[in-house]
Amino acid sequence: MAPRVILRDPVHGLLAFESEESRCVPRLLQTEPLQRLRRIKQLGVTSLAFPGAEHTRFSHALGAAHVMQRLLGRLRALHEALPYWQRVTSERAEDAISAALLHDVGHGPLSHLFESALPGLPHHERWSTEILLDPSGQVFQALSRADAGRPMRVAELVNGRGELPYLARAVSGVLDVDRCDYLLRDAHATGVRYGMYDLDWLLQSLRFGEGDASTAPPLAVDGSKGLVAIEEFLLARFFMFQQVYFHKSTRAAERMIRSALALGVSCLADGVALPDAPRALVVAARGERPSLGEYLDLDDAVVWQALHAWERAPHPVLADLCRRVRARSLWKTVELLDEDAAHPERALSIARDVARHAGLDPEVYVQLDVAEDTPFEEDDAAPVVVSAHGPPRRLSEASFLLGRLAGETLSKTRLVLAPELRDPVRRALAA
Repeated sequence: MAPRVILRDPVHGLLAFESEESRCVPRLLQTEPLQRLRRIKQLGVTSLAFPGAEHTRFSHALGAAHVMQRLLGRLRALHEALPYWQRVTSERAEDAISAALLHDVGHGPLSHLFESALPGLPHHERWSTEILLDPSGQVFQALSRADAGRPMRVAELVNGRGELPYLARAVSGVLDVDRCDYLLRDAHATGVRYGMYDLDWLLQSLRFGEGDASTAPPLAVDGSKGLVAIEEFLLARFFMFQQVYFHKSTRAAERMIRSALALGVSCLADGVALPDAPRALVVAARGERPSLGEYLDLDDAVVWQALHAWERAPHPVLADLCRRVRARSLWKTVELLDEDAAHPERALSIARDVARHAGLDPEVYVQLDVAEDTPFEEDDAAPVVVSAHGPPRRLSEASFLLGRLAGETLSKTRLVLAPELRDPVRRALAA
């Protein structure tokens, strides 16, 4: 009998992993790399702007695995029309549930902030692959207990590849279980309604597109029932980036912490002793790549402890940044519009001159922040719209809204600067 895990979740209700195909979940939940995700917030420092955003990568991983189970149930209701070698077997289902649960296992602290603060440090997808394929690691051993080939297959799925493209795209694609969970979870935690969409109807509207005997078909959307559901899903993502992920306070805090980490690494590289510096940063400061174990020792608490300790650093700018962050004395923003947004160099130069005259390091206390995302990038692997009459159509062809959204970039260009500089900079820009 398969071990069972039943958990309560504020977004999906009961998360029940009771089947033979989900037997991987209890084993994986006991591994240290997955438990580490309890100590990494899903939205990094967004709680500085939305106080409820305290949820973790761990809860999101469980939510993604739950959505994958629901998706597999929907696919099995449809796959009788496929050749048997293209169907969802028990082995493939266990691979997919494992991949959904582990897709963020290599994530660094403070959401995406950390990996962008240290040039040369691999992105979290690379760390995830190493964790999955490390023969001495707990995750590899849990995956390979019943099937020696499972770690490699799961790693492929996490990177958007696999024997069945429709399953690979369900792990990493335009319409994947990662996005299906995080939009609902982030909207719930932040208290906004922008990320809400009808997951039940979206799953029910899924179909298989056209394929051939040698290639598994892609996922498609029923044009008579599902077009509104996928419009809602993609617009939810657009609005969450606009209103939550690109929030000015979050972006300002990220800039401050990124600068503090970069200054900390620079100090360490110059031989300056910094208290509570994580081993991974010390190694990175020497121009070396941290080991997997050193990387996995990092979590939000470790980084926050270092920043707290660096309030007493001998580098005055580093100490000032760390004090301001912990006191939530965040930098302010000046949004650049029209010509200034298209050519921000002039505004940045003026603002840095103001900082220089105020006796502040212009490279640190005035920064240019360009937040960009393409909410709907339609590639050849994106779902198509199918109907009983007529050929399949691309989403951008079937939907006026998605036709306008496809390929468009949401962009916000801001100067991020110390509060005492904002009014003088505004006056200088208006002169």
